[in-house]
Amino acid sequence: MVAVVLPAHASAGDAGSTAVTPAQAPAPPAQARSGALPLQLSPAERAALLADAHATRAATAKALGLGGKEALLPRTVSKDADGSVHSRYERTFAGLPVLGGDLVVHTAPNGKVRGVTKSATSTITVASTTAARSAESAEAAAVARAGAEGATAPTAESVRKVVWAGSGKPVLAWETVVGGLQHDGTPSELHVITDATTGARLFEYQAVMNGTGTGQYSGQVTIGTAGSGSSYTLNDATRGGHKTYDLNGGGSGTGTLFTDADNVWGNGLPTNRQTAGVDAHYGAQLTWDYYKNVHARNGIRNDGVAAYSRVHYGSEYVNAFWDDSCFCMTYGDGDNNAKPLTSIDIAAHEMTHGVTSHTAGLRYSGESGGLNEATSDIFATAVEFWANNASDAGDYLLGEKIDINGDGTPLRYMDKPSKDGASKDFWYSGIKDVDVHYSSGPANHWFYLASEGSGAKTINGVSYNSPTSDGLPVTAIGRDAAAKIWYRALTTYMTSTTTYAGARTATLQAAADLYGIYSPTYNNATNAWAAVNVGPRIVLGVTVTNPESQYTAVNGAASLQIQATSTNPGTLTYSATGLPAGLSINASTGKITGTATTLGTSNVTVTVKDSTNATGTTTFTWKIYTPGPCDPRQLLGNPGFESGRTVWTASNGVIDNYYKPAAHTGTWRAWLNGRGYTSTDTLSQTVTLPAGCGATLTYWQHVTTDEYATGARDKLTVQANTTTVAAFSNLDATEGYVKKTVDLSAFAGKSVTLKFTGTEDNWYRTSFVIDDVALTVNP
Repeated sequence: MVAVVLPAHASAGDAGSTAVTPAQAPAPPAQARSGALPLQLSPAERAALLADAHATRAATAKALGLGGKEALLPRTVSKDADGSVHSRYERTFAGLPVLGGDLVVHTAPNGKVRGVTKSATSTITVASTTAARSAESAEAAAVARAGAEGATAPTAESVRKVVWAGSGKPVLAWETVVGGLQHDGTPSELHVITDATTGARLFEYQAVMNGTGTGQYSGQVTIGTAGSGSSYTLNDATRGGHKTYDLNGGGSGTGTLFTDADNVWGNGLPTNRQTAGVDAHYGAQLTWDYYKNVHARNGIRNDGVAAYSRVHYGSEYVNAFWDDSCFCMTYGDGDNNAKPLTSIDIAAHEMTHGVTSHTAGLRYSGESGGLNEATSDIFATAVEFWANNASDAGDYLLGEKIDINGDGTPLRYMDKPSKDGASKDFWYSGIKDVDVHYSSGPANHWFYLASEGSGAKTINGVSYNSPTSDGLPVTAIGRDAAAKIWYRALTTYMTSTTTYAGARTATLQAAADLYGIYSPTYNNATNAWAAVNVGPRIVLGVTVTNPESQYTAVNGAASLQIQATSTNPGTLTYSATGLPAGLSINASTGKITGTATTLGTSNVTVTVKDSTNATGTTTFTWKIYTPGPCDPRQLLGNPGFESGRTVWTASNGVIDNYYKPAAHTGTWRAWLNGRGYTSTDTLSQTVTLPAGCGATLTYWQHVTTDEYATGARDKLTVQANTTTVAAFSNLDATEGYVKKTVDLSAFAGKSVTLKFTGTEDNWYRTSFVIDDVALTVNP
């Protein structure tokens, strides 16, 4: 279930009032590639695809290299116009559900697997499926947790044994669902995951996600009803049988189906009980039509079956929520029972929680929870603009009609989310610890910037002024293109544990599918992410990879392939200056070859030009040396761990190939800690450095953490014998791998034990991932 946000009162902020100029107006977006657009499947076609996915699930698991105890359970299947199929699966291990193990298999029109998107990569495994802690202890801990969060009458409704793979290494766990009421009267369905060995709380999320007739907000509209003569009901048979009920102040059940004698509903005033019903029914109608006409989605589950709506929930309930268990939307009447939360954008917001639940399934906690909320805001905005209702014109404000703050201000602002007093404009490492209604800010901001661009402008009478984290402008791709990109990313590439970095990857893959990689739409979507501090801006033209320092023995053969890419089509042309005597570069392939004839060190600059005459350069040194004991060579065995658990001495489970984050290269890497309780992991290897030579240690490091407290709680040290040569902690978390370089020349002529030691306290998880370690002799 999903409830609409209920923030503290927020100020209106200081939006600018500059009118949009032709130069600021978004350019018409490129036409989406028809082959990448989703097909609208009939129930029979959808059932056939699901049946095929079920029949072939064992073969699919084998093709993906899953372990012998793993199995796939088909969840949903979609198909593109070009025949590509995207099958979403849940995973089990030894018959236990794997939470965070969902994946999407992408199959080409010819039936061959062309890719897979995973929450957890490769093999899932735990040492034992026998729990040391009882289910009763997990229930008690979960109920206590719900009570501590302000729930009324929390009760454990169910508990099951699972494998938790949502963060860190997979562990055996208990998942307890706690019912009752949240602090504001919203029904509760709190999922608490506890370690079945230690009893530690691993994760939690709330599954109740909050959030001609005449309506209070939508005005006089045409709505779908059923009946004839003197008996009509709010039953929209043309849209899957969507019904709207009056709970009449109740808190459970379906209530009473709205009926009317003349098929003229409501009067625009909250005192008329039908009025809220009209708005809710109309909002559901618009949302159904938007998803069907724009995204070829036939209902929330894409199966042609409608959800239903309930209005007049409780008394003075200032909220609304989506509940997966009843497959329904529920709306309160607001302050003094006079401000029902039934505006177009709130209705679309709630129904979209259902769409998310039946596609990516973004977990309602941490960064994935913020993305879940943002998805509902994004499509609520898209529906409101698409509806083109004169009484509720499209805007980038959420809940502006319901006056939830009591001062005329909206619930959220997409152009500058922080104007609500709590939401975040830009991504930062601690955003995972922010309430999901506020951590949604960067994604909402991305959607606004992608749709309309940065700077001051006025749209439909509303003034906006959107900043960027890097101070650089963003060019709009248009709202329709931004919505299509987000929808394809949600349904095809996002998974339950997608983070902001993952959302960037998913949306850019979607943009490449729909508009082409390095198209203006792709490039500007990329820059919109950079503007909210997620990833870099697109670098137009030519990018040349620096090969770093090169060494060749005098009179020896040299061979170096220069790597370069361009955002423009066509061939690349290579040239170089400063090459050592006897070496040359192939202008067509970029490969440097030859026999080095002269001792010395050269500063080499390689220039690469594309078909538009755009250029890129890189500069590095190339030393020609006399052969001897200091010949350049790499001393470590199994430096990238691709030979598995060999050569290195390591704690149990440190060297593996079965879980994200992925290896820097290849499939194996070393993963220290990541448990969330007190532990020490080590990784070491001993080598002898030649006397009189230089030596350099390089390795790639990826640090991820769930820690939110200040200070260095979990630590990684790198030692050469007993000397600490580098130190890191949870404060050094990064989005991806970062290369580290350490000069070990002081240890020349000695036997050196290179040792990585990770220590973790009994708090939140930090993972230290190491790959591609090299200890290189320098002449």
